Amino acid sequence: MGKINLTRVLLGGLLAGLVINIGETILNMVVLGADMEAALVARNLPPVGNDAIGSFVVMAFSLGIAIVWLYAAIRTRFGPGVPTAVLAGSAAWFFAYMYPITADAIMGMFPGRVLAIGAAWGYVEAVLASIAGAWVYSEE
Repeated sequence: MGKINLTRVLLGGLLAGLVINIGETILNMVVLGADMEAALVARNLPPVGNDAIGSFVVMAFSLGIAIVWLYAAIRTRFGPGVPTAVLAGSAAWFFAYMYPITADAIMGMFPGRVLAIGAAWGYVEAVLASIAGAWVYSEE
């Protein structure tokens, strides 16, 4: 069993984080922008500000790094390549997207349609980010 190449985890993770950031920008500005704004107004909450956006960007890059680290950790058992990247992205989706979205649904934080679109979008986003990051990762 080889050691995890942390340099490649970081590089692949930054690419994965970029994929997530691009996906989140499209989701939250184009696809769900009006719905999210209406949900915030309905809950008497302020619009999402620059500080929050900056935090989300950092979190997305951190998630990308974590996804590639997970890919590196499981590839010794499942083998390198796209199928293993899909597994890593799916696991990350469950913990980083589905679990909190389910909590939001239970508490009625946002409309079900918004949460369902966010969950589906997040799955595609996490898997694509994982595949992109895995493409960069190698153990040499």
